[in-house]
Amino acid sequence: MELDTLKDAFDRVVKRQKLSSFRSQEIVDQVGHEIEQALAKIKAINDPLSPVHLKSILSELKLKLNTVGPLNLLEGLQKERNINFSKYPKLLEKSFNPDISKAYRNVDFDFHLVNQIVANHFYQQGLFDLGDCLIDEAGEPEAIAIRSHFLEMYQVLEALKVKNLGPALNWITLNREKLNQNGSMLELKLHRLQFVEIVKKGTKADALSYARTHLAPFASLHMNEFQKLVVCIIWVGKLDSCPHAELMAPTHWEEFTQEIIKQFCSLVGQSYWSPLSVAVAAGIEGLPTLLKLANVMAAKRQEWQEMKQLPVPVELGKELQFHSIFVCPVSRDQGSEENPPMLMPCLHVLCNQSIMKLSKNTSRTFKCPYCPTEASAAQCRQLHF
Repeated sequence: MELDTLKDAFDRVVKRQKLSSFRSQEIVDQVGHEIEQALAKIKAINDPLSPVHLKSILSELKLKLNTVGPLNLLEGLQKERNINFSKYPKLLEKSFNPDISKAYRNVDFDFHLVNQIVANHFYQQGLFDLGDCLIDEAGEPEAIAIRSHFLEMYQVLEALKVKNLGPALNWITLNREKLNQNGSMLELKLHRLQFVEIVKKGTKADALSYARTHLAPFASLHMNEFQKLVVCIIWVGKLDSCPHAELMAPTHWEEFTQEIIKQFCSLVGQSYWSPLSVAVAAGIEGLPTLLKLANVMAAKRQEWQEMKQLPVPVELGKELQFHSIFVCPVSRDQGSEENPPMLMPCLHVLCNQSIMKLSKNTSRTFKCPYCPTEASAAQCRQLHF
């Protein structure tokens, strides 16, 4: 879908609408001006009962209005505007297929798993009442196990909204070993935020005491960061002139909040993006290809629902690619442990089953489907995911 094309078409409609409105107002003003002049002449007549004077004034007004031609001009502007308006809905219909159900295929879902995914999504979004309702109605009591973790996370997040770092510090302290294994710097970032708040609102003595107690343990591994923070103590009361004013930016609170969410999800074995949101995003991105494919198959009278495998790959963005996937360009089969990708001497890659078929058809060696190179199955090297 070319959104830029739609935007250009919309801009043209808006421009034509504004121009039409401006020109229409000009015509109305001109007609009103002529009428006002005629009325002024009528009022200026010494003998208002004289039909000769009245007739000449009205005849002159009629001639001027005919010259202006307000009806014809307004009708012309309306016609031009309607042409642009009529083109835009057609372009919308062409770009946005209203019947997305054409891409639907009957798939055997594991509803037990689907219910858990949806419930986990609600908990991850902080919609605990909704998640509880789904679990209760769907009869999925085991899905509630993750609830307490996300409830604890949102208690920490609510405290961060009012710059209360206590609950976050308790959680970090409790999970310090696991966080360190993940290479997390949450504890340093937390103390940095608290130190900056003291520098903003407290005294130099308070800031120095906090730095000695909470920041000094990080000095050996993060000396550059430690030095910048300590220098800020000198500028207490005049932070506008501090050379490290970037440490005072409110964005650090937002970054810390996002890092807390990521680490919470990581420690409980959940993705930062819930599986449901990823599935919906992938479906939206792949929908145009699926709709086009469904329409092509319908035109060829092929049954969309009976397909076991898509004949073409559905390209998704890098943010939706989580592991290596190889689709053989010859058989269109997806690589697997039973049918791994094989690297040929010419550096083209085919799946193992395709190489076996090609080598059987051409005795010992076979020609690469994409270049003149000949090779044998023994010369092909297996690639690992």
